[in-house]
Amino acid sequence: MKKTILILAFIVLGFAGRLSADEGMWLPMFVERLNHTDMQQMGLQLTADEIYGINNASIKDAIAGLSTSPTPNGYFCTGEIVSAQGLMFTNHHCGYDIIQQHSSVDNDILTNGFWARSLDEELPNDALTASFLVSMNDITDSVMAQLNEEMSDQERSAAIRSTTARLRKAAADEAGRYHVVSKSFFEGNEYYLFVYEVFRDVRLVGAPPSSIGKYGGDTDNWMWPRHTGDFAIFRVYTAPDGSPADYAPENIPLKPKHHLPISLDGVQKDDFTMIWGFPGGTDRYLTSYGVNFNLDKQYPPIIDLFGKKLDIWKIYMDADPQVRIQYASKHAVTANTWKYLIGQTLGLRNLDVEAKKREIEATFANWVEQDTERKAKYGEVLPTMEQAYQQMGSTIQPLLYNAMAGLSGAEIVGFSQQFAALHGLLKPIPKKERPKDKEIARQAEADRQKQIEQTIESLRPSVDDFFKNYNAAADQHVLAVMLNDYYMHVDTDKQPEILYQQFNKHSGSFDSYAETVFKNSIFSNQASVSNFLDDPDFKTLDRDPAYTLATGLMGHMMQVSGGYQASQQSLSKAKRLFMSGLREMQPDKVFYPDANSTMRLSYGTVQDYYPADAVKYAYTTTTAGILEKEDPTNEEFIVDKKLKELINLQDFGPYANSDGVLIVNFLSNNDITGGNSGSPVINGRGELIGIAFDGNWEAMSGDIAFEPALQRTINVDIRYVLFIIDRVAGATNLIDELDIRKAEPKPDRVELLEI
Repeated sequence: MKKTILILAFIVLGFAGRLSADEGMWLPMFVERLNHTDMQQMGLQLTADEIYGINNASIKDAIAGLSTSPTPNGYFCTGEIVSAQGLMFTNHHCGYDIIQQHSSVDNDILTNGFWARSLDEELPNDALTASFLVSMNDITDSVMAQLNEEMSDQERSAAIRSTTARLRKAAADEAGRYHVVSKSFFEGNEYYLFVYEVFRDVRLVGAPPSSIGKYGGDTDNWMWPRHTGDFAIFRVYTAPDGSPADYAPENIPLKPKHHLPISLDGVQKDDFTMIWGFPGGTDRYLTSYGVNFNLDKQYPPIIDLFGKKLDIWKIYMDADPQVRIQYASKHAVTANTWKYLIGQTLGLRNLDVEAKKREIEATFANWVEQDTERKAKYGEVLPTMEQAYQQMGSTIQPLLYNAMAGLSGAEIVGFSQQFAALHGLLKPIPKKERPKDKEIARQAEADRQKQIEQTIESLRPSVDDFFKNYNAAADQHVLAVMLNDYYMHVDTDKQPEILYQQFNKHSGSFDSYAETVFKNSIFSNQASVSNFLDDPDFKTLDRDPAYTLATGLMGHMMQVSGGYQASQQSLSKAKRLFMSGLREMQPDKVFYPDANSTMRLSYGTVQDYYPADAVKYAYTTTTAGILEKEDPTNEEFIVDKKLKELINLQDFGPYANSDGVLIVNFLSNNDITGGNSGSPVINGRGELIGIAFDGNWEAMSGDIAFEPALQRTINVDIRYVLFIIDRVAGATNLIDELDIRKAEPKPDRVELLEI
């Protein structure tokens, strides 16, 4: 192993001395070499093997990456195993889509909550998977041996793909039990192999009402103080022999290698905290050119388009309970991204991140100029980046509007595009292109008909899935607004021909055009699509207004993406060299890699913070704040009836602190990002004390530049989770499964907990 591979990276070069312990998303395999001593000094009481072990059970074995794919390359959230029977905690917002899928107007568990009282009542889910890391290995030397600086970008990429594919195949067992993923780090300067077990039978066990799990809604999202019980409960199942398997009635609960015990001790300021999970992505080595590109070119159109779409959906959701359920998950996901980008924009500007990046670049440029070899290797890195971002900035607007206002604006457009393969198969073959031999022609036609039938059968499930959560009136409104925005913001010569044609045809009214599309398209309702699949014909699909629009937009996408993709290729090489130069320039720095949906741990402490002059935020919130925020006229701040009753009675049982107060959320200075939602917050003894679910508004620039004084993780206190399960839901069957501990047991502990 190369010495440089053991130096995992510090992000902000302007800081002197060692990295602050609360910054960094660390690869667990390096914890003994890089982090263990610091962690012990902060309060960790576990050995390095108890944290990350290959031949023994360790914390890593209790951490799951959640995905909707049986062969995931990334994870949307994290879960943690908390019982010997495969019970798994995560966030309510991580399970929101699953909860919504099981909801209906007659059985609205999104609103009312859900609690399985036995294994038989747990709800299967078609797509949800839970991946557990078996091992990770450094393959940098094997990959780099196949590369040289004379290679073109295409040749380099091909060599990397070939080498990593061979190594993945060698790491997978013959029985196919393991899923193997290769990932690049430090902009392609290092490579690692990850071996996972992916369990495909994950069932919903419990979820609080949205008035608890989503308390505060979009208003409180990314905000502190917070009072949200953001948790949901699942269970991982296996085949009877313990192997991963698709759902089957005979499957049994997972027998995990390790599960997290739960602490009732609560948190105090400066307590050690460790968070494990699968952070999705950070970009902390982004240059000033990249920051400027995001702020001026990339973010504004996305914020504008998402904001308009959210407003439209909300109109129809408020008017119809069925639409509210259908669009609950779509709205939540879109609103989260929309508010995140607004917050990041404010954070980048308020904290002047671009100027800080320029300081790093000036130091780098000065270092390069001092040596002839450095100038030859790194001299064009920054100019290349600047030029690439300028070119991307000049090409991204038509690309973004075509993608976001066009292809993914109204849902009917993207849905119709799924029929492109069928369109190609249905297209009549010109007589001159048919085989002259009658038998060959007959067989070719038979093969074509078989392909058509197979394609139709593959499309039928997507029709059911699409219309289950679809409202045509809302989508028609979205189509009109999105296309109007596209037309108004992008020069005509950079628009698809169909857009300005329809604008002129409908006398400048996209409302009229949208009405025409939905009146005449087979894709506007389920019955017409199903009827078409029963008796498909080429002309119907070829002339369909939604499909025609999708085809025009897709064809234009190829035209407008060329310049942007070319810029990205030159940028990719420049970023790799920049990262290599930064590490070479500061060989004594301890570097950590950007997040890329691989398992990481971060460590820090419970902390308050000062968001503004003369303002201090405490590190905990209590149930008193729930009632202070209550607003029966606002769905985001409606308090659950049973919860309110218990708060008024101060009936918190063993879950209150020593003062009789029930803590709801607490802050820590751990380094997390998207994908860490649902991650366990663990104390120095390896016990679960909370579940991470959000970051704070003042540090929304954290994915690009960590701000130690401001950056905080918002966690739901595990005692509040237990209180909701036990006292509000009465799901004592779940409490009985857990290994609940208290450092200083009271005489009445057994009587109170009954576990």
